[in-house]
Parts: sequence; structure tokens; C-alpha cells
Amino acid sequence: MNLRAHLHAIHLGSPDPQALATFYAELFGGSVTAFDGGSMYQGPDRCLLFSKGEPRSLIAAHYAAEDASALALVHERLARSGTKAEAAPAPLFESDGIGFLDPDGNRMAFGVIRTRSHRAEHDPLPTRLQHVVVGSTDAARLVEFYCTVGFAVSDQVSDDEGTLRACFLRSDAEHHSFAIFQTPRNRLDHHCYELKDWNGIRDWGDRLAARRIPVKWGPGRHGPGNNLFLFFHDPDGNWVEVSAELEVVGENHPAGQWAHEERTLNSWGTAFLRS
Repeated sequence: MNLRAHLHAIHLGSPDPQALATFYAELFGGSVTAFDGGSMYQGPDRCLLFSKGEPRSLIAAHYAAEDASALALVHERLARSGTKAEAAPAPLFESDGIGFLDPDGNRMAFGVIRTRSHRAEHDPLPTRLQHVVVGSTDAARLVEFYCTVGFAVSDQVSDDEGTLRACFLRSDAEHHSFAIFQTPRNRLDHHCYELKDWNGIRDWGDRLAARRIPVKWGPGRHGPGNNLFLFFHDPDGNWVEVSAELEVVGENHPAGQWAHEERTLNSWGTAFLRS
């Protein structure tokens, strides 16, 4: 059974939390407020929290459980896997959620949010926070851990020796809300926003160009997930992806197997292979 949860917010470290929150508010549209010594950016269907810390670091990923029964399922999975649960107070949850640390030290939090989204009557460029990706020196171990707590594998990428190089995991019907890449060190890889359609990719290319922010990769099409994409950097150097037409899969969708090659990550051309 899927966890019935979607990515709702991410918490990043930054040398200048206020400046980074302001960047997202000006680029994506939305507002900035203070929270516990940090800055929180909110827009329709997207929320980012920034605290003083190392740039390009993930402090926590916050998932919105569909309801109280979905949150109870997370708690049950953690108990069954022997993973220590912790209270996860957050400004976004109705009450304290459930948090845990994975083997690499990434913190995850699940809770029921006060409202399903921070919607505006008119969002000129719909951009929903959709997934977050981490790099790990032991991707296989990390994937095994997340499967025990309820994430499901949609697709995985292996090299010629059978070593796992990337894995895409889902927490609801969307192809992935979390992914893990094999990398030389444990780190945040990127975070992604889902657009309405291909035209959104075009519009974001124009939006970035108008602000003299260069596109770093794309447009292209990923193999796993079959989604269209382009990438750029924020002022801290975080990889930011905007994506369209991500696959929706069934509850019993079998895990796909892909070769570790450029064509897997971008069927249209060159790709950024993490290892």
C-alpha cells in the first residue's frame, strides 16, 4: 500500500536564509515570513524553509500525509522496521508529525497539514513542489531502508556489473516523490517543481532568460518517469528542476530496470551522470 503522502516542503541550509527565500519569492511568486530564526518561502503548492547552515544541504523533507490514517500507516511502518520515530514539530502540520533519520542522516517528517495547499486564486505560472533527490555513497542500502518504511520503487538504474546507480521511489500515485543516486559523498542532489504541461517548460525558459539565469541542463526528457525537464541553479548553487508530464503509476506498478547511460537520464541528448 502506498504511503498516501506527497512532498509538501523542504528545509535547506543556507549562509543567508533571508536572501535565498527572497530569491524564490521573486522568481516563483509568493511570500517570505520568519520562523524560528530562519526564513520560510510559500507560494501556491510550494513551501521552502531556510535556516543558517551549509549551502546545498538538506535539513529535512516534509511530507503531507493524506489524513490521520495515512499518518498512522507511516508510524506503523517505522515500528515494523525498527526505525526510531521522533516528534516532528513543524509550522505546517496540524499537530506534531512523525520524523525519522535515515542511515545517511537525512531527516524526514510526515504530518497532516493545516490546508492541502497554499493556493492563490491566480497562479500565473503553476509550479508545484514535487520531489527531492539525495546522493548517497551506498545507494542500495538507502533504497532498502526506504522500502521498509513504505516507499515503493518505480524505476531503478544499474550499471553493467549490476551495481545500483539510481532509484526512483514513490509515496503516492506519482512516479516518484523521492530519488536516490549513487554519489562520491552523501549530499542533496536537487529538488523539483511540476508544471502543467510542455508549455510550462517553454515559459520557464523565457522566465529564466528574462532574469539572466542560465539554464544548466535541458530541456530534455528523462527515461524513468518519462518527464520533460530543465535545470538551473539558485544563488547557493542548489540544482533546481522544473518538470512536466511526470508519469502516474498504479499501486502494483512493477519496478522498471534501466541501463546506467546518458540516454536513460536524457533520451534527447547529453546527461549529467552523478557517478
